[in-house]
Amino acid sequence: MDFSSHILQWYQFERRDFPWRSTKNAYKVWLSEIILQQTRTSQGLNYYLKFTEAFPTVQDLAEASENEVLKLWQGLGYYSRARNLHHSAKFIHQELKGVFPNSYKELLKLKGVGPYTAAAISSICFKEVQAAVDGNVYRVLSRVFDVETAINSSKGISQFQTLASQLVSQTDPGDYNQALMDLGATICTPKNPKCSLCPTESMCLARARNIITERPVKIKGIKIKERYLNYFCLEHDGKFLMKKRTENDIWKNLYDFPLHESNHTSLEDTMTSLGELVTPFDENAFNHIWTKHYTHKLSHQKLSIFIHHVQINTPLVGKKWLSLNREEVMDLPVPKPIEKFFEELLNPLDNKK
Repeated sequence: MDFSSHILQWYQFERRDFPWRSTKNAYKVWLSEIILQQTRTSQGLNYYLKFTEAFPTVQDLAEASENEVLKLWQGLGYYSRARNLHHSAKFIHQELKGVFPNSYKELLKLKGVGPYTAAAISSICFKEVQAAVDGNVYRVLSRVFDVETAINSSKGISQFQTLASQLVSQTDPGDYNQALMDLGATICTPKNPKCSLCPTESMCLARARNIITERPVKIKGIKIKERYLNYFCLEHDGKFLMKKRTENDIWKNLYDFPLHESNHTSLEDTMTSLGELVTPFDENAFNHIWTKHYTHKLSHQKLSIFIHHVQINTPLVGKKWLSLNREEVMDLPVPKPIEKFFEELLNPLDNKK
C-alpha cells in the first residue's frame, strides 16, 4: 500500500467533522480556507458560522460594506484577509457574473489566494489533482521522508511542493489533502506526536532514526519587534473621538483613538503627548480618569498598549476625526484591545485603576 492509500484509509475513519466538509460549494470552502489561514480551527469555526449566516452567498458578501465585513472579522486578526476576501467577492460578483472560479489557475487570480488555498479549493470542490502544502503537510512529509531542507527556504518550498505533487492521490485529491492536514493537526503534532496512532508509522524515517523532534528544519525566524502605543480615549458628553486607520500598518481600515507611539513607556512622555493631542480640541483643563494596559501579540510584533480615558470640557472636533457615541462606536470595526477597553468601560462593575 502506497503513502496516499495509507492516508486515505486512515481518514475514512478518523476525519474531523466540520461544516465546510459537508459541502462542495466553492464559496463556502473558500471562505473556510481564508478564515483558517493563521487561525486555529476551534477559533475559526465560530467565525465561519457567523460569516455563512450573515453572507450565505458570494453576492451577499460582495454587497456588504467593508465596515460590516471587518466588524464581523473583528478579533480574528490578520485583517488583510478580510479586506482581500471582500475584494475577491466583489470581483466574482461583478466581473465574473457570480460564477466562482473552478480551477487552480483561475483561483490564483483571486486576491488573497495563494498556491495552498487554490490547491485546497480546486482539489476539494473540483477534484483537480493539486497538492495543498501547509504547515501541517510540511511537518508530516519532513518526518515521514526525513527531509533535511528548511521548510521556509526557497529550496525547501520547491522541494516539498514537488514531493507533495508526487504523492497526492490521483483519484481523490480533495480527501487526500484534507487527510494530510488532519494528520498533522491531530497526530503528527509539533510537540508530543502520537506516533503509535499514525498510519505512516511503519514508513516514517524520522521515527525509525529517532529524530522526530528535529523535523521539520526551519531557519530562525524574524526578530519580534516591540512597539509602545499610547491611545487617548477622549470623551465629551458621551461622545468619543475616533478615526479610520488608512496607513499600510496593522489594523488597516479599522477605527481607533488618537495615538502617540514611542520607543518606550514613560509617564512623562505620555502626559506630554496627551497635552499635544488635546490642545487642538480644547485649551481648557482635561481630566485624566483612568488608564488600562494591554499586551497584544502579533506574528512579528509585540504591542504594549496603554489606553488613557480622558474627559474633555468642550465638544470634540478635529479634521479627519469622528465624534461618536457609544452605540456608534460599537457598530464599527475596531482593534481587539479597543474592543476590550470599551467592554470594560461599559461595565459599571469593572475595577478601574
